[in-house]
Amino acid sequence: MSQGSGGRRSSGDNRGGQGGDDKRRRGGGDRGQNQGGDRNRSDLIDKLVKIRRCACVVKGGRRFSFTAMVVVGNGKGKVGVGYAKANEVPPAVEKATREGGRTLMDVNMTGHTIPHLVEGHFGAAHVVLLPASAGTGVIAGAAVRAVCEAAGIHNILTKSFGSTNPHNLVKATLDALRQLRSRQDVERLRGVSLS
Repeated sequence: MSQGSGGRRSSGDNRGGQGGDDKRRRGGGDRGQNQGGDRNRSDLIDKLVKIRRCACVVKGGRRFSFTAMVVVGNGKGKVGVGYAKANEVPPAVEKATREGGRTLMDVNMTGHTIPHLVEGHFGAAHVVLLPASAGTGVIAGAAVRAVCEAAGIHNILTKSFGSTNPHNLVKATLDALRQLRSRQDVERLRGVSLS
């Protein structure tokens, strides 16, 4: 009888300890965000694409952890993606947002659309991006839309084939955007003048 109550008491103590750790983690995350994040956070757009929960079976039951994928951009031709994991959802999202801010890449744009048709691949995901005229909007699924809006693309037509996994679609879209070239870039690379 005393062992059972002792076991309950110790598990309660552990929970209290975890709560204290969570408070410390949140406090540390807030401090870090105030120190380094507010400078760049004002002009960055972050969009949560997917949260996954993973369960690790241990002696006392299941221990859950969470992974988050966040697309970050400035809405003016820069976009990046962050993927992070933590024991709770908010710290995972914060870590993914910080990582996305560190992996920003430039996207060649013509006004509010892309200069030409382009295809991107990642794993079994295949994404096709087409330029669109003003007023078309972003015609895309959730994962591809998040990348386009974070990059500042307002008019685009998209089609995805194969895998519907949001992680693969985001990376395939980034692969497509990485292949975009402006007219000046093509002229410089080929050493010719395009009329």
